[in-house]
Amino acid sequence: MKRLTAKEVQEKLENGEQLNIIDVREVDEVKEGKIPEAIHIPLGLVEFKMNELDKKKQYVMVCRSGARSGRAATYLEGQGFDVINMDGGMMSYEGKTN
Repeated sequence: MKRLTAKEVQEKLENGEQLNIIDVREVDEVKEGKIPEAIHIPLGLVEFKMNELDKKKQYVMVCRSGARSGRAATYLEGQGFDVINMDGGMMSYEGKTN
């Protein structure tokens, strides 16, 4: 599985790179702040929402610590998607959130 650190994701966003970020945390966790560019799809819904994703795009998976997003990334990778896990999750992310 491909990985980026939270710092690397932050730097890419700050440099104006367009990233397709999927936040797989639960609703109450996302209320505490998410990366503005992120789409929220709770982990339990990834299997049902993946038909809304484009296999031609690369996705960065995000959660609180990196574990759940890792599971989502492994699952989506197995379905033919190009995914990267953000190691350390939102606990390590220091960029802006909303």
